[in-house]
Amino acid sequence: MRIILAPMEGLVDAPIRETLTAVGGIDRCVTEFIRVTQGMLPPRIFYKYAPELHNGCETQVGVPVAVQLLGSDPVQMGRHGAKAVELGATQVDINFGCPAKTVNKHKGGCVLMREPELMQQITEAVRAAVPAHVPVTAKMRLGYDDRSMGVACGQALEAAGASEVVVHARSKVDGYKPPAYWEDVARVREAVNAHVIANGEIWTVADYWRCREVSGCDDVMIGRGLIARPDLARRIRASQRKESVADMTWPEVVRLVEGYAVALQERLEDRFVTGRIKQWLNYLRGGYAEAQWLWPEARKIRDVAPMLACLRQPVPVTEAA
Repeated sequence: MRIILAPMEGLVDAPIRETLTAVGGIDRCVTEFIRVTQGMLPPRIFYKYAPELHNGCETQVGVPVAVQLLGSDPVQMGRHGAKAVELGATQVDINFGCPAKTVNKHKGGCVLMREPELMQQITEAVRAAVPAHVPVTAKMRLGYDDRSMGVACGQALEAAGASEVVVHARSKVDGYKPPAYWEDVARVREAVNAHVIANGEIWTVADYWRCREVSGCDDVMIGRGLIARPDLARRIRASQRKESVADMTWPEVVRLVEGYAVALQERLEDRFVTGRIKQWLNYLRGGYAEAQWLWPEARKIRDVAPMLACLRQPVPVTEAA
């Protein structure tokens, strides 16, 4: 009954992975995708997206991190899978789920679900290039134009040797709009022997159990729900034991954001750090009334120190409720 932190381009970076895995409940993470085109990427690019490679490919609290690749050239994808393992990757994941227009335009991500044969060739190439003891896994959606390609693509990935397939329960056209079609994830799970993991629209403990019931999947991947509620995985884990834990308070969340900011300042210029904090705060609005109350002021702030001061200010209980 694993809980996996989803990759989210431009947000779920190494500092967020460190922050959220330290809270507890997360069993595995996946990096933002490393874009593979024609040339061989230097090691520094792998380390940029997966600094955990320097730590046995784990976060500081020991949660494994898979290195994710995105591309459409089987040969190049195989070469980069082998390089990732050479640098220390303990799992190589392939992105067939990214819905971004710029990525799809250059034949990457979810657009490949129009071509299950190519998905199979890419996965076969990575599987052949990577040592047998290193899992090759994939993440996809239910389709590109509609939700009709999930089974065919899942079967192609299984035939290629993918040991696990994460299925985001929407098509590319669905984007991130609710609902999530967990029942279609169940159809993929029933059609393949590879381990299927459900992803999409898990915001609460109740959503988690409903997703498992409808999809039939033991494991789930959570993205936005864990950004909005950093303790969601910990609370799900307690519910699995038929226990309960206190919800994380807003002051506790602010301390997480402060630690995240410090870690970011070692990697980015302050103006970019503030942007990342705003991204996180925007998601936190869905989990905390305090974040919603602070948002109009915080969104206008450009520098890190005043941003953190804004988040620390007392929020009237009646206003935040």
